Amino acid sequence: MLFNYFIPTRILFGKGQLDNLHQFLPPGKKALIVISSGRSTRDNGYLDRVIAQLDLAGVEHAVFDKIQPNPNLVNVMEGAAFAKQAQSDYLIGLGGGSVMDATKSIAVMANNDGDYWDYIHGGSGKGLPIPNNPLPVIAITTTAGTGSETNPWTVVTKEDTYEKIGFGYDRTFPVLAVVDPDLMLSVPPLLTAYQGFDALFHATEGYISKSANFMSDIYALKAIELVSANLARAVKDGKDEEARANVALGNTIAGMVLSTCFITSEHSLEHALSAYHPELAHGAGLIMISRAYYAHFANIGACDDRMIDMARAMGKKDATKPMDFVDALVELQQACGVAELRMSDYGIDRDNMRKYAINARQTMGDLFAMDPAPLSEDDCVAIYESSYR
Repeated sequence: MLFNYFIPTRILFGKGQLDNLHQFLPPGKKALIVISSGRSTRDNGYLDRVIAQLDLAGVEHAVFDKIQPNPNLVNVMEGAAFAKQAQSDYLIGLGGGSVMDATKSIAVMANNDGDYWDYIHGGSGKGLPIPNNPLPVIAITTTAGTGSETNPWTVVTKEDTYEKIGFGYDRTFPVLAVVDPDLMLSVPPLLTAYQGFDALFHATEGYISKSANFMSDIYALKAIELVSANLARAVKDGKDEEARANVALGNTIAGMVLSTCFITSEHSLEHALSAYHPELAHGAGLIMISRAYYAHFANIGACDDRMIDMARAMGKKDATKPMDFVDALVELQQACGVAELRMSDYGIDRDNMRKYAINARQTMGDLFAMDPAPLSEDDCVAIYESSYR
């Protein structure tokens, strides 16, 4: 019964909530809308709808549209320079996890000097204190994956050194989150699966983490239940509004897991892969290593009761052993059509597994301290090798 709880984000959740944005905008007359470099935000009409909400509130806007699927340092610094030139009072991240993450990082640098990596802890980051508060951020999610709308975290890659590192603190929480499942109806099946499993793993990692606590457990188990029961339906029929809403809620709640405890090294191990291979979707990388990762802890008896709890939350009500969770995980991946993802399809070389294991520890080593049992470098290599196809 010992925990710290701080989630200051106002959440507008549910069908049609984007239409209420104008009522909850923070003070200011100039907003910067941050979107991806792709076309979907424009083509689906989401950008126009946000602009219409700003017009209702009498707020001027500019648009920065250069965010990559795995946002990088160049994105952040260019976006911050754009925000400064536009004299933005606050930022609106409109898109998936990459956009919302990048928006938080841009908000930091829009109000501070130097290089973003000056403030990063881990890898080659300098870990300097941030002199000025970031600009306020509104997160409007068009996917159900990262839960970035309800947590302070942002993940950015420094491409020249292959460092993909998470960062965040109290001031990088969005002040407002809009979670409107209608904005997710157009997400293709594979991306729906990748994003849904990212949300699921936020919850499962949080539940087996050494930092798990009363509050994070409540969120984690409910998120596991919601995502597991509805993801395959959303993948099969993207227009299934009930399934989309339930996955969206599971994702948002899983974001609260990230705000109440720390996750484990599964994310560190994936970040190493997509740092070297940025075309690899984060959720896809997590799926690839997940079976071997959780089987490792099941086989050594590191957190048996918790894995049984998670298996039951996934629908295996008669679960009695930790491998029941691994079985449930694989069954869900099969139902979503992602059980046979291949590392080799992304140019990942089996001979480089130790390189990835070393990178995972050097860039996001802190998460290894959250594992339910120590994970050695050799263990990491074995997980990668067992996952390789």
